[in-house]
Amino acid sequence: MKKLFLVCVLTTSSLFAQGQTPKQSNLESITLAGGCYWCVEAVYENLIGVQSVISGYAGGKNTNPTYEDVSTGRSGYAEVVKITYDKNVTNLDEIFKVFFTVHDPTTLNRQGADVGTQYRSAIFYKNEAQKKSAQTIINAMKKTKIYDSPIVTTLEPLTKFYKAEDYHQNYYANNKNQPYCQMVIQPKMEKFEKLFKNRLKKQK
Repeated sequence: MKKLFLVCVLTTSSLFAQGQTPKQSNLESITLAGGCYWCVEAVYENLIGVQSVISGYAGGKNTNPTYEDVSTGRSGYAEVVKITYDKNVTNLDEIFKVFFTVHDPTTLNRQGADVGTQYRSAIFYKNEAQKKSAQTIINAMKKTKIYDSPIVTTLEPLTKFYKAEDYHQNYYANNKNQPYCQMVIQPKMEKFEKLFKNRLKKQK
């Protein structure tokens, strides 16, 4: 990656209302796949405006997939997170900026040592507005040549989201001393906290 992505353009953050209880009508959700869901979940749980992050599976055809099914890489499912956020505090633009900052969208079906279609980079859109917003930011990155290699992030319609098993939820928060958390997730967290330090729920 030639340069760190677009953090400097987050000028809209000052327009968001903070410290208010969100109305149901202000809540929106987007489902993202950026490698192991433990990593993506940990990041978004600390972004201001995010109300909930649920690890799960999307993109396959069989019903009620399990972690064992998805781990084979043959199910069609990707490890994803469903992010529910308050539109008055953050927005889809910022959600996508974080997404493209904390994972590599140029490696096909892998993130680091995690390899397989279940680790693909994907945005699962639930309507045309989300699809258009995702395509716009990807086109902007391609035009400005943010990355040295082609972006392989796919845009896929969200047909069904399945929540992952309970032990996958809040994995980083509950297992910080595990080697994977320290070696893989922690560096992503540190990068996120550095680049989005003004957008953290808990200011560092």
